[in-house]
Amino acid sequence: MKLRGKVFKYGDNVDTDVIIPARYLNNPKPEALAQHCMEDIDKNFVKEVKKGDIIVAGKNFGSGSSREHAPLAIKAAGISCVIAESFARIFYRNAINIGLPILISKEASQNIENGAIVEIDLSTGLIIDLNANKEYKAEPYPEFLQEIIEAGGLIEKIKREVS
Repeated sequence: MKLRGKVFKYGDNVDTDVIIPARYLNNPKPEALAQHCMEDIDKNFVKEVKKGDIIVAGKNFGSGSSREHAPLAIKAAGISCVIAESFARIFYRNAINIGLPILISKEASQNIENGAIVEIDLSTGLIIDLNANKEYKAEPYPEFLQEIIEAGGLIEKIKREVS
């Protein structure tokens, strides 16, 4: 699977309370969550994000509470992938479970700039910064995780297998 989008760049320790503030959790619908995604760290995110765009962040992305709302809000906002130096473990699994691709790449995290256009090949882990004409590598997903991502999440994968 190949992705392409504009980068929204954030730093270290972007926690789930910043991704989707708790004051908006009373409506768990993805579309409602998307309207408030990242607003406490980036007031313009919701206005500027387009389907297919990419978040690049530093260390420990998605730390904090274990709420599934955080990756759900990101995906519903249109983000096609999150690249970070590292992820909180529960966020990582919640993202996979809902079919949000996330990649670990220290070099990409440190070098890709806000606003860059990036292409990603999820099957190989290749990340290309088209603005800087540089390539970075992330670990590609094992086949079973690729299947979950391609299905749109764990529940969708199971539905396909059952039917």
